[in-house]
Amino acid sequence: MQKERIALVTGGGRGIGKAIALELGRRGYSVAVNYSRSEKAAEEVVSQIQAMGCRSIALKADVSSAADVKDMFAEAASKLGPVEILVCNAGITRDNLLMRMKNEEWSDVISADLSSLFYCAKEALRPMLKARWGRIIAISSVTGIVGNPGQCNYSAAKAGMTGFIKSLAREVGSRGITANAVAPGYIETDMTSELPAEIKDAMLKNIPSGRIGTPSDVAKTVAFLASDDSEYIQGQVIAVDGGMTM
Repeated sequence: MQKERIALVTGGGRGIGKAIALELGRRGYSVAVNYSRSEKAAEEVVSQIQAMGCRSIALKADVSSAADVKDMFAEAASKLGPVEILVCNAGITRDNLLMRMKNEEWSDVISADLSSLFYCAKEALRPMLKARWGRIIAISSVTGIVGNPGQCNYSAAKAGMTGFIKSLAREVGSRGITANAVAPGYIETDMTSELPAEIKDAMLKNIPSGRIGTPSDVAKTVAFLASDDSEYIQGQVIAVDGGMTM
């Protein structure tokens, strides 16, 4: 039986983050559910995990703020224990063609999607190094692999996440810590459900698996990377996309 571990999922109240938090709870982990604005949604996730018999708390923090992240990790440690599994899922989009993109649309996405990984991984690392065990998992995107018009900021942030993960893996791989990224493809979420039918149909034609992905598809991959079974997987970017980018 796998040891109970303590996980922190950023942006864990909704969408893919919610699915990840619940999947980790189902597998017996203690889960800290981070949120920025969706307090009610995060508390609902916490209640569901607690109903499974696992410890869970909601932690409000803006992960683009180094100070907020520091406080969040301190609260997680005091209430659950040192974070052993970090899942950096929080992020935003501010889509626009580059010629029209405002400076804030660039900087906001880089801060929320990429700088947040730096702040969170740095806070998580010291206790992981001390314990000689840890899992750092970044939720990137296939957009960071192939690009997407109107998303120069988002694509740059997600590609930056994978470069960060590969470098971190080389730094800490010999200390029992793994660093990997998961790159979701076309996943059914609140955001993608609003796409016009013709765009959905066009995207489906490029997915060999023949279906849209679900948050659960991503969550199960993350849960594997969080487990002891993944100890020899290091510095990888796993596309959960039905073969869209192969």
